[in-house]
Formats: sequence, structure tokens, C-alpha cells
Amino acid sequence: MRKLSKMTIKRMPMLAVVTASLALSACVSLGGGEPPESLLTLNSTASAPAGSGAAAGGETNMGAISVLTPETPAKLDVVRVPVQVSDTSIAYLAEAVWVEKPARLFRRLLGETLRTRGAALVLDTDDTPMLPAQTLRGTLMEMTYDAPTSSVIVRFDAVRTVGDGTTVSRRFEARESGILPEAGDVGPALNRAANTVAGEVAEWMVGGE
Repeated sequence: MRKLSKMTIKRMPMLAVVTASLALSACVSLGGGEPPESLLTLNSTASAPAGSGAAAGGETNMGAISVLTPETPAKLDVVRVPVQVSDTSIAYLAEAVWVEKPARLFRRLLGETLRTRGAALVLDTDDTPMLPAQTLRGTLMEMTYDAPTSSVIVRFDAVRTVGDGTTVSRRFEARESGILPEAGDVGPALNRAANTVAGEVAEWMVGGE
């Protein structure tokens, strides 16, 4: 079994630290290690076909949706995959490194998924010269491996604002259990869970519920 590099969020009693380490003795390491052989990314399972497109114009720019980069807690503001060891402690999964920070990967996944749901012009880059009809922002709370339940978790608190200023929010979450704490298993599972969340967010945005 591959190893986890340990990092503790809050100071824990020594007994609790030892207990957590013993529970994951085959997966935890205090050291660094060799660079990963490959990098993880998120790929949409529902890509828009070549030749498809959309347009928005006029005074209201109807149909344009702006997707902003989500906020994240500190544990996700890195290119590592966090592992929830206990309520007060996390580790990072060894050899599991994102090609870039999860928030930007998830933003593009949301944008690509939205493009497959209708004719809206989706703006998912920082260059957004027009005022969109809808804006999607929020906080990516989890893109994490949960060690006690052997699960991956993707949780997104979405906020949608429409042209008249009306703002609504909704929490979306997907889990997949029975996942080994290895990069080769956790990466694909997180991609599947992220696609599930992105699909539900896209339906919410298009449906306007």
C-alpha cells in the first residue's frame, strides 16, 4: 500500500496521534518521497461535441453564464489530495498530485458540463468582458479522501445570481465508497464524484429551480 505524508490541522494529544498513525500504519509517512509518475486532473464525462457553440449579445446578454473560480478551505488550496484521518487531523495522499489546484480544475469541469446542457454561452475564464445573465460561484468544501469510511467526497456550496440580483444557494455532494487509499484508485473516484456534482449543478442552473 502506498504511503500518506502526515499533516495535522490542530495540536492533538500524543495518544490520539499515535492511534491514528497505527490505524494507517501502512499508509502514513512523515517524509517527502519521490515525485509522482503522473499528475491527476478532472475530465468531463459529458463534453460538448466539436462544432457546437453558443452566442450572447444585445443589451441583456441573455444566455451567458459566468462560472467563477470557487473558494476553497486551506486544505484544498494546494495541489495535493487531502485525507481526512479524524475529526481534527488530515494527511495528504502520497503520489497523488493534481496538475493544478482543485478549484480551477473544478471550475473548468463545471463550464464544460454546462455547455452540454443547452445553448447558453458559458464563460469559465477570467476574461469575461460582458455582463452575464447568470453567475455561478461558491465554495468547493471537499475534494477529499475520507480514511475512516474509505470514501471520496466532493462537496460544493453553489451560489447562483441572476441578472436582477436574485441570489440562491444550494449544497451539492457526491460520495463513492470502497476506495483504497492509493492515487490510482482515489484519482478516478474523485473524477467520477466531481462529474456527478457538476451534472447536478448544471441541471440546477439550467432548470432555474
